[in-house]
Amino acid sequence: MYVVCVTVYVKEENRNEFIKAVLENAKNTRKEPLNFRFDVLQCLDDPNRFFLYEVYKDESGFVSHKETEHYKIWRETVAPMMAQPREGIKHKNLFPLEEDAFISR
Repeated sequence: MYVVCVTVYVKEENRNEFIKAVLENAKNTRKEPLNFRFDVLQCLDDPNRFFLYEVYKDESGFVSHKETEHYKIWRETVAPMMAQPREGIKHKNLFPLEEDAFISR
């Protein structure tokens, strides 16, 4: 699996608008066939800081995501809302393995 972790700092006056836009993007991303997960987290200590946790089957899933209309709309919509450039870090997962990742307990 291919994991992308993105930290976003939003201007306080844009927080609610950002939340609306990021949730729309997340919901549409979850419909993509190669996306396994898209979590949107808001920091408790700084409500203007967000963390996006995205999991794709492989790197091609992430590349495809960045070509979708909903991602392009999100990127353009939220760019002026950011207090600083977003930071995205790519990872490969070690655990759980893909075949075990979605087994319910």
